[in-house]
Amino acid sequence: MFKLYATGDKSKGKKEMIITISGPIGSGKTTIAIALSERFKLNHISAGYVFRSMAKEYKMNLQEFSKLAEENPEIDKEVDRRQVALAKDGNVVIDGRLSAHLIKDADFKVWLKANIEERTRRVSIRENIVYEIALKETLERENSERKRYREIYNIYIDNLEPYDVVLNTELWDVESIIKIIINIVTSSKMWMKPRREARQTEKE
Repeated sequence: MFKLYATGDKSKGKKEMIITISGPIGSGKTTIAIALSERFKLNHISAGYVFRSMAKEYKMNLQEFSKLAEENPEIDKEVDRRQVALAKDGNVVIDGRLSAHLIKDADFKVWLKANIEERTRRVSIRENIVYEIALKETLERENSERKRYREIYNIYIDNLEPYDVVLNTELWDVESIIKIIINIVTSSKMWMKPRREARQTEKE
């Protein structure tokens, strides 16, 4: 079994990696994150799952809950707090729009992209709704998220500077993307000296 490790010491052993998978709605974040977590026996955290479960608690659909989140910043902050807390010990793949921004010392940060037509098609299939409704809801959610992230964190979600690699999920299937990530990770000098260790060295 291929295993991903950082060089930092933890309990006299190797510190397992933190990988973030981000991208817009329908880009394949959760699908790729689950595949990576299963391949490497890592834990999986999904910001989307947390947000959906909170929407159910409030007995709202995603559009209604997104509008509520615009009025109540604590909703997004709670989703984000849970991500950071669960990720602190490593051994995890995290998928979420803000994961790379919130978990600054993650070892590898991936941004997935696809055009709006393809993403809408995927959402339509996943949610079992017609394409036109999927398109409307996707655009509304993305506009809501973009506004909230800017107002709460001053994060411009379309800024790809934090990411180590950007992959177009229209071009490859899941297995091909996993292979690409493995090839990049195992051949990268950055991987030999993870981001958190490099930053600690700079501070010293």
